[in-house]
Amino acid sequence: MTERCVVPDDEGLPWAAWALSSGRPDSGSDPLKKVTIHTLREMKRAGEPIGMLTCYDATFARLLEAAGVEVILVGDSLGNVIQGHSHTLPVTLEHMIYHLQAVDRGLARAHLVGDLPFMSYQASVEDAVRSAGRLVKEGGAEAVKLEGGVEYVPAIQAIVRAGIPVMGHIGLTPQSVHRMGGYVVQGRNEEKARKLMDDALALEDAGCYSLVLEGIPGELAARITERLSIPTIGIGAGVHCDGQVLVIYDLLGLDPSFKPKFVKRYLNLHEQVVDAVSTFMKEVKERRFPAEEHTFHGKMPGDLGGVYGGGKKAEP
Repeated sequence: MTERCVVPDDEGLPWAAWALSSGRPDSGSDPLKKVTIHTLREMKRAGEPIGMLTCYDATFARLLEAAGVEVILVGDSLGNVIQGHSHTLPVTLEHMIYHLQAVDRGLARAHLVGDLPFMSYQASVEDAVRSAGRLVKEGGAEAVKLEGGVEYVPAIQAIVRAGIPVMGHIGLTPQSVHRMGGYVVQGRNEEKARKLMDDALALEDAGCYSLVLEGIPGELAARITERLSIPTIGIGAGVHCDGQVLVIYDLLGLDPSFKPKFVKRYLNLHEQVVDAVSTFMKEVKERRFPAEEHTFHGKMPGDLGGVYGGGKKAEP
């Protein structure tokens, strides 16, 4: 196992081992074994659901791995939750590489996937291969994800030929927000559902090792999952996908204004963070922080007596 991060204790256990000893929820997959594309295929064959979350820094990466998450995606959703944009289109390849490097430093076991951002692969097959290579070589990604269906088969085939695993993404594809006319559920009529099924089959044939299904009816996602031999990861696609993905910021309830139907908030960290910071501000204003237990002390040399005894300040 590649030990890219260790717990700061005397035993120096890798995070996966520490998580196991800390009583995280049990999983049928080996908690000490590196998760690879082969692991995910075996999980589909065994009927074991796959847990995938999106994060953007080393601290969250360590937390998610300690909780047993199998797949971590550094998504171009960082444009929304980190950069404050209303969509993902401003995200660049350099942004993705920077955040991949940070997340990679926090992982030992989880499978790391990086999003190919808008216009890093759409213009040409050559661009697609070059961009995917940078996410792997510079960012530390073990696979790349790209949005789109049949039209991107040549790019997917070329990336796979270069030795880079590709995760597909169909349905509601955020990089196509303007073409779709907003964040609209896809595949609700027979014609559009058939197109998504054709896309899914084409991406599998092109060499994708897994497929994200976003914002489509649960019945359609179930049919696609049944037809494919590769794992499907759902977001707003019902319970019958092979796995599920959410953005960690959404799962933790950090933005109370973001309330899509597909998100379940497992915590309300917005309220807790605001309360904690408000308490800090109150204690600072009342000079109750730092208290004695947060303050360092030491014997003062004689020549510093004036400084520490309230003497005249030194000239700048």
